[in-house]
Amino acid sequence: MLTSIFIFVGCFNAKPTLSSSATILIKTPKMKFYDKGFIYKYTNYTQVQIFSAGTVVLDMRIYKDRVCKSTFHCQDLKTFNKENLNSSYEDDFIKELFERNQKEVVFRDNKNKILIKIKRD
Repeated sequence: MLTSIFIFVGCFNAKPTLSSSATILIKTPKMKFYDKGFIYKYTNYTQVQIFSAGTVVLDMRIYKDRVCKSTFHCQDLKTFNKENLNSSYEDDFIKELFERNQKEVVFRDNKNKILIKIKRD
């Protein structure tokens, strides 16, 4: 009985504490995404999804210690920054950027050719 309760409860999907639709632009030397998407805040992570023509082109879960994308296994934040952004950024840079409660967020780093814009609907 206890095992079946554990399995049943474990199968529930967590509900986000906050969700918003947004137009998201991520332009780096390694990543290029610009379209409508959603930002979901859960208790333990933030999920960013970008759609193009109704298809998910980016599905990224950002935890306090790692980033998981559907196109690769999870990476610690330092490795994610080094490979996708810039190694000089704070480990929690991407998490903090998507968790800002602002209507519009713009981050521009001309030196490293990085532009990230988030415009919530």
